Amino acid sequence: MPQLKDHYDVIVVGAGLSGIDGAYRLQTMCPDKDYVILEARDSLGGTWDLFRYPGIRSDSDMFTLGLPFEPWTGEKSIADGADILQYLKDTAAKYGIDKRIVYRTRVTGADWSSADAQWTLQLDTPDGAREVTADSVYLCAGYYNYAAGYQPDFPGRADFTGEFIHPQFWPEGLDAAGKKVVVIGSGATAMTIVPALAKQGAQVTMLQRSPTYVLSLPARDPIATVLRRTLPAQRAYDAIRMKNAVTAVGFYEFCRRAPGAATKVILGGVARQLRGTDVGMAAFTPRYRPWDERLCIVPDSDFFKAIRRHNVDVVTDSIDTVLPRGIRTASGTEIEADIIVSATGLNMQMAGGATLRVDGKEVDLGDRYIYRGMMIEGIPNAAVCIGYTNASWTLRADLTAKYFCRFLNHLDASGYAYGYPTADQAMPTRPALDLASGYVQRSIALLPKQGDRKPWFLKQNYFYDRRDSKRADVTQDMTFVRPGEVRLPEDDLHDAAAARPEPVEVA
Repeated sequence: MPQLKDHYDVIVVGAGLSGIDGAYRLQTMCPDKDYVILEARDSLGGTWDLFRYPGIRSDSDMFTLGLPFEPWTGEKSIADGADILQYLKDTAAKYGIDKRIVYRTRVTGADWSSADAQWTLQLDTPDGAREVTADSVYLCAGYYNYAAGYQPDFPGRADFTGEFIHPQFWPEGLDAAGKKVVVIGSGATAMTIVPALAKQGAQVTMLQRSPTYVLSLPARDPIATVLRRTLPAQRAYDAIRMKNAVTAVGFYEFCRRAPGAATKVILGGVARQLRGTDVGMAAFTPRYRPWDERLCIVPDSDFFKAIRRHNVDVVTDSIDTVLPRGIRTASGTEIEADIIVSATGLNMQMAGGATLRVDGKEVDLGDRYIYRGMMIEGIPNAAVCIGYTNASWTLRADLTAKYFCRFLNHLDASGYAYGYPTADQAMPTRPALDLASGYVQRSIALLPKQGDRKPWFLKQNYFYDRRDSKRADVTQDMTFVRPGEVRLPEDDLHDAAAARPEPVEVA
């Protein structure tokens, strides 16, 4: 692990997919920049190091979730978490990125000084509190809280005599064989844990408040197999990545433009999977339109196979109370449980929970516009990585990293000390993440807001965004300041909170 220095050209916060991608782009596009990655945990990998629950896997195909410069060579397109983590470790080692990571170093605050034209970061390290400075920062810590998952306060929970588990903190060595398990939730985490526990020999009930749209896809991509046999590794990877991106974006657009037809397609696939089971279609017929919330992908129909093996049941109801040996639902049904798994979602946070200040004033990101989906109005020399919600995270993350490198190179080429996005007027706002999912709606006030025009609004379409990113004028709606000059970003702000949208009701 490298020794932490007092100053860097660029500090990257977070050593997950986004941070490793950002590091590679810095090395190749800004080779003269001295950078470091600060990682709060004791290992790289982010999400793929944190989550250890049974069956943990990608919910996007690895040819688009993988890093574009390093081909995914695993057999599975929908890959296991351990394989993804190893891929990230191997990639970081191959490009020397692992030698730039300082572990067990949490960023607790970041202060920009216009007078000094630099950031000062407050750190929590194994040796105590520490400060470092940087010309620029790239925030790649994702948007959820690693320290605490979302946990509703279920009545009677303290009376439960079995094991009560949140998937974010799965106990090592848990033996579920022969146990009765209730998994609360219907999202991707629940859809992953249920078949994995059933395979271990547990009798599992998935208790959902409302159904989710579910798609079954092959774990292995047959077209990818053919292309890998006939093309060099990188060319094959690029072709598969493009094919899968087209498929993902095309299906999303189909769902949004023709929700009725999309519903028939999705539910038709579910109906075929449920033939011969006791589970009815009502358990998989949501009250919302496709892609109002994320779709759940199940590889090789493993979730439905578990239902057909008769050791998985699905109950749609709300919780009245937790009993000493199970759960009583609002309809009065009692479900026995030795183990309750509360797959109830995430708590969101921005900037890894660090407090951001500009010239001594704390920044409320919920009051700011977001520029090109990555830079925040009035915050100099900084970008935040927010991936797609309707496609693989990394497709968007790589566009962000490359654009931020272009921005840094423009500063150097033009002789500027710093630059920040500046809206010329207040605009109607839209959420930065346009999903009705509970984890988004609970935290919508914390997130920066999109405007109603470019470059303050993104279509959430990889192909539009890729085109616009390549053509983008890095000076559009930007304020640049030369060394020795001081201009306070606060003087150029508009209040995005004034037009904050009403929260979307969550079904």
